[in-house]
Amino acid sequence: GGGPTAGRREEEEEWRRYLAPERLEVLAQLEPWAEANMLPLLKPADEAWQPADMLPDAAALGADGFHAACLELRARAEGVPDAQLVCLVGNMVTEEALPTYQSMSNRFEGTRDATGADGTAWARWVRGWSAEENRHGDVLSRYMYLSGRLDMRQVERTVHRLISSGMAMHAPASPYHGFIYVAFQERATSISHGNTARQVRAHGDAALARICGAIAADEKRHEAAYTRVVAKLFEVDPDAAVRAMAYMMRRRITMPAALMDDGRDADLFAHYAAAAQQAGVYTASDYRGILEHLIRQWRVEELSAGLSGEGRRARDYVCALREKIRRMEERAHDRVRKEPTPVPFSWIFDRPVSVVLH
Repeated sequence: GGGPTAGRREEEEEWRRYLAPERLEVLAQLEPWAEANMLPLLKPADEAWQPADMLPDAAALGADGFHAACLELRARAEGVPDAQLVCLVGNMVTEEALPTYQSMSNRFEGTRDATGADGTAWARWVRGWSAEENRHGDVLSRYMYLSGRLDMRQVERTVHRLISSGMAMHAPASPYHGFIYVAFQERATSISHGNTARQVRAHGDAALARICGAIAADEKRHEAAYTRVVAKLFEVDPDAAVRAMAYMMRRRITMPAALMDDGRDADLFAHYAAAAQQAGVYTASDYRGILEHLIRQWRVEELSAGLSGEGRRARDYVCALREKIRRMEERAHDRVRKEPTPVPFSWIFDRPVSVVLH
């Protein structure tokens, strides 16, 4: 069949096969495994850090002490360059769209929380994961508010619009595709927050570095959980797992906040991504690095037993992609170095940040 609709139908059929009873049965049988291998990676509320641990406490410090602590926080925040501030806001806006991600997880057939308070390991994982993630946007938002460096109304409107817009998800109901996406994504956010932590520490803001470091450590644990579950799928159902990975990689792993919009800049996400690339917070080579890491973790190259022709093609596609991306990076590098363009960001009162636009 020709035309885009035929292609879309074929695409739809490809991932809908993952909703077949025998595929979902694989996940039902993995529930005891999830109980033993995923749930221990969550921290209970009384062991986890809370936003209040990271910021001045008005009740404990009293009026004068709180005022002094806020002045100190603002003095340190003054040293953080605009480029890092823009990356920080982009990361915070991404974290604040958590309702979208919990909804996303509850679209995965076979692992979702069907009643809202299911006792299954899968459902308890989704809720426990969301409870931990919820602290991230909270602590960043509170820090940013106290820092006095940002136009909070513009930041908040960006969050509001992003949650209203949602996110477009490839293969939205398939847990195979979904877990691969989230494994990739958790590693990406961990890298992004970790790099931000290092950079702001170098600029003298230890309090912000501690916050970003704590978030990065959470994301690392979550990455471990999702990487484990996908490794398990590669073990018990290798053909379906590798086909799902190729499906997702063919469509690129887009960032969850791709629809961010501040009401002013029509290309806000592209500009934020360019700022992150320029600052070395999250780059194209990080994307390739994550792909290489997951290929190693899931032993994609070694797959052979139990693969269909389609599965072998999927494996070869995924493994060849590393080189393809590396060549693209080299070509981009060899092209005449483009001059940076100053782009104003409403989050920092329309001050410009120099980024390379492609």
